[in-house]
Amino acid sequence: MLKINKIHHVAIICSNYEKSKHFYAHVMGFTVVAENYRKERQSYKLDLAVNDSYAIELFSFPNPPQRVSRPEAAGLRHLAFEIDNIEQAVAWLNDNNIVCEPIRVDEFTGKKFTFFSDPDGLPLEVYEK
Repeated sequence: MLKINKIHHVAIICSNYEKSKHFYAHVMGFTVVAENYRKERQSYKLDLAVNDSYAIELFSFPNPPQRVSRPEAAGLRHLAFEIDNIEQAVAWLNDNNIVCEPIRVDEFTGKKFTFFSDPDGLPLEVYEK
């Protein structure tokens, strides 16, 4: 059996680097670990951490193809982040012009959660601890 310790990172390709960098670093509050421009690829690579754990690689490429990103499309459904207080998180997102779906309650765990999207429409979720 393959022994996997943990998820190392999630890679995201964005269409507007500055807009996505602002979203992930300032709105979502992730820490910028490293930022590199790869001239030969005309691409930025931004490494972001969540609570000191390396977690997201944000890439930019010229004219990336569009991808279906509805939650029920085949492939990655969404990326979820654990939070302490859903109401505070939704208020912060709304204050930063991020539209959230109504807060729901997980029928199995009783925990609150909601969905919203990054600047490219990638479905994201915040799930209360």
